[in-house]
Amino acid sequence: MDTDLGIENRHLRETVVSVRAVLEEAIFEKDAAVQQAVQRSADEIQQLKDTATGLRDELESLRFEKDAAVQQAVQRSADEIQQLKDTATGLRGELEDAQFTFEENLQQQAVTNLDEHSHLQETIAKLRTELEHNNA
Repeated sequence: MDTDLGIENRHLRETVVSVRAVLEEAIFEKDAAVQQAVQRSADEIQQLKDTATGLRDELESLRFEKDAAVQQAVQRSADEIQQLKDTATGLRGELEDAQFTFEENLQQQAVTNLDEHSHLQETIAKLRTELEHNNA
C-alpha cells in the first residue's frame, strides 16, 4: 500500500505540476492577448489622433486659402473701385474742360456776331447815306 500511496502521490504531484503548467500557460496566453488588445487599441488611438491632426491641418489650410481668396477678391474690388473713381474723375475733368471751351467759343462767337452786326449796321448806314446823297 505504501507503494500505491507513493504512486498515487507521485501521480497527484504530476497532475498538480501539469495543471499548474496548463494554468500558467493559460495565464501567459491571456496576458499576451490582453497585451495585444492594449497594443491594438493604442495603435488605433494613435491612428485616430494622426487622422484628427491631419484633418485639423487640412481644415486650417482650407480656412487660410479661403481667407486669402476673400482678401484677394476684396483687393481686386477695391482696385476696380479706385480705377472707376479715377476714370470718373478724369471724365468729369474732360467734361468741365469741354464745357469751358464750348462757353468760351460761344462767347467769342457772340462777340464776333456783335462786331459783324455793328459793322453791317455801319455799312447799311453808309449805304443809306450814299443812296440819299445820290438821290438828292
